[in-house]
Amino acid sequence: MKKKQIAILGSTGSIGTQALEVIAEHADLYEVYCLTANNKVELLAEQAHKFKPAAVVIANEQRYDELKQLMSDLPDVKIYAGKQALDEIVEADPIDMVLTAMVGFAGLSPTIHAIKARKAIALANKETLVVAGELILQLAQQYHTPILPVDSEHSAIFQSLVGEDDNPIEKILLTASGGPFRNFTMEQLETVTKADALRHPTWDMGAKITIDSASMMNKGFEVIEAKWLFGVDARQIQVLVHPQSIVHSAVQFHDGAVKAQLGVPDMRLPIQYAFSFPQRLPLSGDRLDFFAQKLEFFEPDLKKFRCLALAFEAIEKGGNMPCIVNAANEIVNRGFLEDRCRFLQMSDIIAETMQRCTFRKNPDYDVYIQTDAEARRIAEAMLKS
Repeated sequence: MKKKQIAILGSTGSIGTQALEVIAEHADLYEVYCLTANNKVELLAEQAHKFKPAAVVIANEQRYDELKQLMSDLPDVKIYAGKQALDEIVEADPIDMVLTAMVGFAGLSPTIHAIKARKAIALANKETLVVAGELILQLAQQYHTPILPVDSEHSAIFQSLVGEDDNPIEKILLTASGGPFRNFTMEQLETVTKADALRHPTWDMGAKITIDSASMMNKGFEVIEAKWLFGVDARQIQVLVHPQSIVHSAVQFHDGAVKAQLGVPDMRLPIQYAFSFPQRLPLSGDRLDFFAQKLEFFEPDLKKFRCLALAFEAIEKGGNMPCIVNAANEIVNRGFLEDRCRFLQMSDIIAETMQRCTFRKNPDYDVYIQTDAEARRIAEAMLKS
């Protein structure tokens, strides 16, 4: 049997490294064709030595020489650099699937190139659908490209829908851990630090996504993703704060039945399911113990976690508004990590950027590029003021 050739965009991040664990566990089925990273040349070189891909790409061109030196003993592995190289490598003929595990707006362009090259997409870059969901779905339909969700919540919804054919969805129940500040008061949130925000209670993720989880903007983005992936109205999506992170999400059908996917918090499961669908493969790791803990569900506080409310507002507005929110969030997220803004200030800057940035009702790809740049300028200016 021919091994499935997989390109991993963002192989040095949390999703990318766990995807490599899945591939190593099923080396008889999967093979790494390409690995990419933005800056982590040492880890990228280490991964290349272990998995012997056909190619590696370092997005930051200034790190190219350093990477080339680290891989001087791998003459058969081609080394490329730059953002254009990311767009080009996903089009390589041998690739069967592209795992988009890059963080942020940067994942949009290579994902579009992969879709046009008719590569199956294992989607872990949520910003792709947040920014340009309508465009991405149009392209996926045009080029007959499957998009398989990797986010644990969207994978859970997808798994709950398998076998349901066209049975109407009444409601999507999108679970959220609530992050480290679930029980904090507004007064306490005034003084939280990045160290506080980076201590996520259940998931081990990269810094950007961990901060987004603390503000619940991550859940807002997942609401937007779910709208596009599953063809529902935002009003059909209910967010449930579920601190144990055992129920990864659920679907309620129009007869009242609810189907959910449960499991221990382990991102390797949704990654592997995207790789193997429709088959399920064995996976090492812990198993769910129903007697170990109770399962709790709470309604999110939209005043305390304003970012989630802003995401719903962006969906209602439509057009390029989610793109504006994403760009502003990337700026304030980095600003918070660099101690340039306070935790609650992030949502204030995002809301103001939504007011100031040019709104376009029917955006195309060029508009998304322009919007992203404009929103970043506006948010950055407020960050400095």
